[in-house]
Amino acid sequence: MEILSSYNLIIEVSVIIILSFVFNGISKKTNIPSVLMLIVLGVGLQYALNYFSEGKINFFPILEVLGIVGLIMIVLEAALELELKREKLVPILKSMAIALIGLIASAWVAAIILYELIPEMTMQSAWLYATPLSILSSAIIIPSVSALNDKKKEFHIYESTFSDIMGIMMFYFLIGKLNPSEDSGVIGFTGNILLTIVISLVASYAIILIFQKIKSQAKLFLLIAVLLLLYALGKKMHLSSLIIILIFGLVIANMKVFFAGKLSKFLEFKKAHQIYHELHIITLETAFVVRTFFFVIFGLTIAVGSLFNVDVALISTLIILSIYAIRFVILRLFIGTDILPQLFIAPRGLITVLLFYAIPKEAEIASFEPGILLFVIIGTSLIMTGAMIYDKKRNAKSTDIANSKKVGTTKWKAPSIDDIAEL
Repeated sequence: MEILSSYNLIIEVSVIIILSFVFNGISKKTNIPSVLMLIVLGVGLQYALNYFSEGKINFFPILEVLGIVGLIMIVLEAALELELKREKLVPILKSMAIALIGLIASAWVAAIILYELIPEMTMQSAWLYATPLSILSSAIIIPSVSALNDKKKEFHIYESTFSDIMGIMMFYFLIGKLNPSEDSGVIGFTGNILLTIVISLVASYAIILIFQKIKSQAKLFLLIAVLLLLYALGKKMHLSSLIIILIFGLVIANMKVFFAGKLSKFLEFKKAHQIYHELHIITLETAFVVRTFFFVIFGLTIAVGSLFNVDVALISTLIILSIYAIRFVILRLFIGTDILPQLFIAPRGLITVLLFYAIPKEAEIASFEPGILLFVIIGTSLIMTGAMIYDKKRNAKSTDIANSKKVGTTKWKAPSIDDIAEL
């Protein structure tokens, strides 16, 4: 039976997209992340492929490309949601600080756990393996927090986006340390970021000014192609390419801020705003499709048997416990006592998988079990699911209590002469 023939492939792709849409609906009602359902679907397809197909298919190249495109779309989607206002400066800086401290502290503890419990693991490699495990997944968080109040939802969008970007920058900074001759140090790394920001701003202004002049209706995929090209060229030039995507999203979503004063005369706001609106829709749709196939293919490639390995379970459990212990301390320091369900919204996902496969050969440790990756992803996602369900019930209960108190405290009022007259 030819599973990957043309028509079969069309049927399979169509069914997966339909199922993903159904999973999103189930996720909204149950708070179970659709990502988990997609991974389970991928695992099921893995067994089906093994049964019907004799040869083994290499999905890793597809997974890598989907991961990169998905990452770009997800960061762009998040950036398009962010409003830059004076009153939001403090929440943005606070979210950035929480994301940075959480990333470094989680990676440090996870690196120690990996170094101590995995044979042949060096501390340098341990940091490389620990970094992907310490990055929040905006791919899971952003679709999952829509039911939270605006303040908490905004915090999670900022925090997960910053965690993605800073985590990737930290990962490639650590890779640079593997080759001392190419390592530019902290000063060179900072200069790289500043150069990336300058290039990003220039490119963002240029793209908006040029695209508002294009009269053709078919220009959105051209815009996405330009962004993908900038990202890939940035990578070739060893720049922090994700910053290019983030800054472009921020500029086009906050045009009145970036085109203030004399610059406003160059902006045709109505046309530019239409580009923003259409880009928002197409980014949302593209991110959905790419995210769908990324996690299904990830499910197709994982070794499920490693989940039942005692060492994998022990290491993964210690890493998960460290994630929430560190997060508890940070949130209490920065936010105070109202840290539910934020404490437990710390899933790992797309970036974790993508960076794991980007670890250089010279830093790979043969004794590291990939099952640790899957265990942490599933564990943190299930914990988030439980926290979201609990928060939903708690809010419903508090609403019921408030309503019952309101009804119970309503005092009886004697009818007035006017009321009797009306009768």
